[in-house]
Amino acid sequence: MTDAEWAVVRPLLPVPGWLRGRGGQPEAYCHRAILDAIRYLVDNGVKWRALPADFPPWDRVYAFFRRWRDHVLVREFHDRLRDRVRRKAGRDVEPTAGVIDSQSVKADAVVGADSRGFDGGKLVNGRKRHVVVDTLGLLLGVMVTSADIGDRAAAKVLLAQVADTRHRLELVWADGGYTGSLVGHCLAAFALVLAIVRRSDDVKGFVVLPKRWIVERLFAHLMRSRRLVRDFERRTTSAEAMVYWSMTMIMTRRLARPHSVRG
Repeated sequence: MTDAEWAVVRPLLPVPGWLRGRGGQPEAYCHRAILDAIRYLVDNGVKWRALPADFPPWDRVYAFFRRWRDHVLVREFHDRLRDRVRRKAGRDVEPTAGVIDSQSVKADAVVGADSRGFDGGKLVNGRKRHVVVDTLGLLLGVMVTSADIGDRAAAKVLLAQVADTRHRLELVWADGGYTGSLVGHCLAAFALVLAIVRRSDDVKGFVVLPKRWIVERLFAHLMRSRRLVRDFERRTTSAEAMVYWSMTMIMTRRLARPHSVRG
């Protein structure tokens, strides 16, 4: 991180338990160095054991990653950054509209059969990332499943999680894969309007569809992180944490820029 990025990140970090009088040992390494190591791993796609010697020992970095993953601290850190980005863009912290979609990616050999599957539509053997973003393209929620899980089945769980934390969310755009009983379920269970953005049968070739391009842009950003091009994580919770870490890198860069956060 640059000094400008660290100035943005430092006040938003979750406070360790030992600083709040909850016991435990102080961190042996600087948080900035550990965060840099995790960002390096996500951005360059290296193995944990292959972290350069300039960073803290890989096992200490992984222990930090695992602790933040298990205690949902990485999501807390991500959400604080997202709130800052929305404020800087002149938006309310709580979004009222979003977009949902999924992305299938190949899984590495370390991914067990219990959390991988075959997506017949995309012809991908691996996992699927289900995401909800706001109208700025910022992540509101992510859930990683095996690739054979249907979009509608996963959306029921993911939208329930997002609606529970984002109480002002009223409208979510989706593609044709989310039609059917899910539309009525969202309205009855979450008071959420699920609007289907369909592609016209008369149009040929690539066409930018309203609202759906926002979530597609997020997927494009994620694929620039080499760790996310393929799913290398044994646990789906680790795969979700990697998505959050990638988004924290993107938002930190935006906040450190002196001009607009859009783009």
